[in-house]
This record gives sequence, structure tokens and C-alpha cells, in this order.
Amino acid sequence: MRLHVRGNFFIAAILLVLASGLTGCSTYNEQNRFAAPWMQGDLATAEKEATRKADKAAGSKDEIIWRLEQAAILRTAGKYDESNAAFDQAQEKIDQYAERAKVKVGAEAGALFSNQANVPYRGRSYDGIMLNTYRALNFLAKHDLDKARVEIIRAYQRQQDAVEDNRRRIEQTQEALDKEKEKRRIEKAEKDPAFRGSVKQTYSNLDSLKAYGDYVNPFTVYVDGLIFLAGAVDNSDLERARKSFERAATFTENNKFVKADLDALEAAVRGTRVEKVTYVIFENGRAPVRNQVRIDIPLFFTRLSYLGAAFPTLELQGGALSALKVTAGGTNETTALLASMDSVIAQDFKNELPSIITKTIAATVAKGAASYALNEVANQEGGGIAGLISQVGTAVYQLAVNIADLRTWTTLPKEIQIARIPTPADRKVDLHAVGSAQHAVVTLDEGLVNLIYVRSISAGGPMFVSQMKLK
Repeated sequence: MRLHVRGNFFIAAILLVLASGLTGCSTYNEQNRFAAPWMQGDLATAEKEATRKADKAAGSKDEIIWRLEQAAILRTAGKYDESNAAFDQAQEKIDQYAERAKVKVGAEAGALFSNQANVPYRGRSYDGIMLNTYRALNFLAKHDLDKARVEIIRAYQRQQDAVEDNRRRIEQTQEALDKEKEKRRIEKAEKDPAFRGSVKQTYSNLDSLKAYGDYVNPFTVYVDGLIFLAGAVDNSDLERARKSFERAATFTENNKFVKADLDALEAAVRGTRVEKVTYVIFENGRAPVRNQVRIDIPLFFTRLSYLGAAFPTLELQGGALSALKVTAGGTNETTALLASMDSVIAQDFKNELPSIITKTIAATVAKGAASYALNEVANQEGGGIAGLISQVGTAVYQLAVNIADLRTWTTLPKEIQIARIPTPADRKVDLHAVGSAQHAVVTLDEGLVNLIYVRSISAGGPMFVSQMKLK
């Protein structure tokens, strides 16, 4: 009777492991059905797929990331109200997580036996910053400068909060590690020379990207300056605009258009009449995606045939246009780089990487300990054959759940460029993509300050052009 009960327990345990191995094993990239139409510029199909996925994910651990993707696609399609509605839903969840100053370790316990992709996506720092920046631009497109100001202030505040959030994340990871019964094995794995060498080699490409500073997005800083310059009601607004342009200039030392903004602002402070001006903001290419690489973990258990972990990697995307030529009246300009989203995202990734490594190793060691325990029971209860079968089964389980967290906001651009020209008398602006057949002619609305917004997802796809009046 005793053997029967223990045998049933063993079978139940194996079934539990196999069942858990079947959940959460589809990566974000595999679930992302809008990626291909988005890259091709097929907004209708991309919107349909993103909306379907976001609606299906409502209330789930992945709701935030799918809403961000949906909102960005809707924004590109010029559906600003629908875009802001999706951003609202993402923002509500992001803020809920942010209000929980201390993450409950128990909320991540399940991930120790599957993968980090099973932890709720809370939104990364640059997600929140870009969310509020895009909402501000959506309101500008709706001619609501007051709401645009509110959103860009929120974006600025998120940049200030991000440093503290990162410090808290590091502390929380350490606190969780201190409570982990396998702490010794986790720390030993992190210090293993072979493992450290693999990690260094895997992430060496991140060092080639320029760092703007922790959680600073020059695009958000610049839009802040534009909004407070165009909507200035007193000298304090002009002073804020000046500080924002000065900060943007430090990140883009060779961008003559930011310097021209500073000169125009100084003229405005002196009371000089402001000439009509048109801005071009060019969102170009695709943001990095996450993929995964397997790095072996030192074996600390006997009767285990496999102990490895999948770690996320950041893959930069090619296929972007180089620049736009802007022709208006007698003026010819070429857009200049304002912000590399590759750099912004890579810096956030680097800041998060130590926690990712620790959590992934902890999850791998925990699964290894569970597999070792099952193999021990099998060997004791059923002998060599049962032990061998168990080893094969646990190895299959390890492989099944060995996926990294690949969730990332893929519909962001690779980079953002700008140009600034005097508004032509005929209000016609020609936009030519350098090295491509893409071309558009915009007839500007009447305004003192106009903004042309251009989105190109890939060099072979269409350009999406819109305009808004700032003043």
C-alpha cells in the first residue's frame, strides 16, 4: 500500500511538471501577428491584429504591452481618439503597478517554475515616457494645447521618477535573493567564469550605442520645449522652453535646428516678432526587438542532464531611411538626428540586465532543484529505468519552459529626426526620402507655428504624413 501511494504521488508530480511546462511557452515574438503587416505599412491589417490581441489580453499579465502596440498603430493611422483610449488603458495599469511601491515577491513565485515571461508586464521606464509624449502629440493633433501640456509634464515627471524606480528594482531583487533558499547556488552561478564570459560576449554590442544618461529621452525633452514655446502665456513658460531646448542641445550637439530654436526663443524673450515657422518631425524605422540566447548554467545537481537558461538579447532593426529632404520656397534642408530610440531602449535594457540575470538564474536553479527532487524519487522508487525516464522527462520540461521574456514595444521608431524651416508663402512643403522613391507634398494650414509629422516604418514601405498647428 505504501508503494502504491508513493507511486501515485510520483506520477502526480510528473504530470504537474509536464502540465506547467505546457503553459507560457509561446514567446512574445511568436504571438505578434501584426509585426509583418506593420513593417510593410499595411496599417489596416496591423491595427486589426493588434486590437484583437489587446482586447483578448484585457485583464491579463500582458495587457500593457499589447495596448501600447495597439495605441501606436492607431496613432500612425491618424485615429487619435482611439489611440488615446488605448494609451489610457495601458497607463491605468502602469500606474497601478507603480503605486505598489514594493513588489510582492509572492506575485513572482510562479515564474520561478516557468519563465520570466509569466510575470506581469508592468511597463518599462521608456514605455511610460513615450506613452505620455505620444498622448501629448495626439492632443496637439486635436488642437488641445492644454491637455498636451499636462501630458508632456507627466512625461517629464516619469523621467525624474525612473532613476528611483531603477534603484528600487535593484533593492527588490536583492531582497528576494536574500530570502531564496538556493541563494548560495545562484550566487555561485553568477560568479562562474564560464558563465560570466558568455554573458560579456552576448551583450558586448550594447556598449557601441551612445548613452544619453539614465532614462533621458531627447525627443520628449524637445517636444516639451516646443509645447511650452508655442503655447507660452508668460515668461515662466518661455523659461521652461529654453531649459528644454538647452537640454536637447546637449544630447544633439550637431543639430543646427535645436540651436535655431534657442535663438528664436531668445528673440521672443526680447520681444522680437516671431516669424512663421514649420517643423518636420520624422519618425524613422523600427525599434529594437528582443530575441533570446541560451547560456548554460553550472550543474549543481546530480541526475540532471540539462541546466540552461534563456536570456533576452536586444536586436537592432535595419531597413530604415537615412533622412528626409525638405524643400519649401527657396529653402532646402535635410532632417537631422534628434533622438536614437535604439540608444534609449538599450540604456534601459542595460540598467535592467543585472536583475534579469539574477532572476533568470534563480528560476533556472529552482527548476533544477525541483527536477533533481523528482529524479531522486524516481530512482528510489523505480530503480534505474524509472530514474532514466524521469531524467529524460525533466530535461524535456527544462527545455519546454526555457524561454526568455521577449516583451518589448516594437512599434516605436528606431530614431527621430527633425527639421525647421520658415513657412513658405505658398504653404507648400515637399518631402523627399533620401535614397528612396518615397515622396509627399504637404499644403500647410494657416498658422504661426506648424508641425508636419512623418512616420516611415521601413525604406520600402509608405510614408504616413500628418500635420498640426501649434499656434
